[in-house]
Amino acid sequence: MEVKINNQDGNATAQLIGRLDTPASQEISGDFETLAQYAAGTIILDCTQLEYISSSGLRLFLSLRKAAAAKGGKVIVKSINKDIRSVFMMTGFLNLFEIQD
Repeated sequence: MEVKINNQDGNATAQLIGRLDTPASQEISGDFETLAQYAAGTIILDCTQLEYISSSGLRLFLSLRKAAAAKGGKVIVKSINKDIRSVFMMTGFLNLFEIQD
């Protein structure tokens, strides 16, 4: 699992590449802590190359959303595949996040 973070003007974009399973969630938790520094702005999670997400990965997304909500920012989830969209639908995450195609 790889995370590439770009920031500009107090906002951040993170490209998520690979499978976000439990071991990967632990591996990239520091990257999500870095993203939380931009919680007052807009954080875009670009999932174009994200192949899979586990419940541990969903927890990372949710913790980032909570940090953004507390600081008046927002998290946008971009370009999820149909399998991840199904997971988001089943868990109610489609209602929690702004989803962009």
